[in-house]
Amino acid sequence: MDIVVLCGGLSPERDVSIVSGGQIAKALKENGHRVILLDVFMGYGEEEQDVSDIFSHADEITLTGTGIGQEAPDLDAVRAMRKGSTKGFFGPNVLAICQMADIVFMGLHGEDGENGKVQAAFDLFGIRYTGSSSLSSAVSMNKGYTKRIFFADGVPTPKGFSVLKGDEPQDFSETGMEYPIVIKPASAGSSIGVSIVHGDDEYQEAMDKAFAVDNEIVFEEYIKGREFAVGVIRYEALPVIEIAPVNGWYDYQNKYKAGSTVETCPAVIPELTERLLQAAAVQAAYSLGLSTYARLDFLVDDWGKVYCLEANTLPGMTPTSLLPQEAQAAGMDFNALCEELIKVSLEKYECED
Repeated sequence: MDIVVLCGGLSPERDVSIVSGGQIAKALKENGHRVILLDVFMGYGEEEQDVSDIFSHADEITLTGTGIGQEAPDLDAVRAMRKGSTKGFFGPNVLAICQMADIVFMGLHGEDGENGKVQAAFDLFGIRYTGSSSLSSAVSMNKGYTKRIFFADGVPTPKGFSVLKGDEPQDFSETGMEYPIVIKPASAGSSIGVSIVHGDDEYQEAMDKAFAVDNEIVFEEYIKGREFAVGVIRYEALPVIEIAPVNGWYDYQNKYKAGSTVETCPAVIPELTERLLQAAAVQAAYSLGLSTYARLDFLVDDWGKVYCLEANTLPGMTPTSLLPQEAQAAGMDFNALCEELIKVSLEKYECED
């Protein structure tokens, strides 16, 4: 097949996306596909360039990243790097190249790739893509909406609520909650803008930090416990993985700094806990309409109670990312996983043909 692997963009998770995209493209090339790795914001070539034969020389097109830094990238610097006068999110020739592909493998991370807008544009242009629909992506990206759906459907999740900027409780007593709490942006990933708040002296700073990332923020009950993730493909749960930061909690630095986190898959947990996590993951995926693939993140408290925190519709896709580790534990190597995600994604279009 002719496949575009789409990565980059203008999310704080841009660097993560480029690394994921590079690994996906490498695997798909090894599987025999013609593959173009494309930065959705930077695009390819000059505006109005003829790209009709681009897949005939796909091997000549390269995109390299600088790896994942300890801090999120400077997005203003990224904007300044784009050539030409093209406005909007899509760089030069991105849509034209994607329209020529049999499918676009979504290697995007963060708001720009996971909030459903790119998916909606592709729907209008008749472009097939991996992962969830535009609606499911949009709902899952917003932790406020996700929490409301979880409450309504009985998915176990920490107590909490979301507010828009300007409506935030100025005094903590107005929240009706008790310290410690978690304050985080409603639509962001990689734990960017997230704070664990222990008292009034940290409250305003935590809100400011979250509002710097998003105009909607979530106030959430703090759950002390162990962190887990469960991948789901076709509403079937993969083996559970445990994430144990060496120091602190699973923030941006601990997610991407080598040696800062110990990940164990399959997780060493009681069989009952494993079943509860997998059942909750499938239930959450059904509630959000994640029929292709996703990763659900969890906490389990000291009493064994399971809490679903959020859904990741486009989980990290390097060979050492959480979802590929779970697939490996289930007997599916990285190259086979990439093929499986394409297969399950194409199935969602069968009813349209």
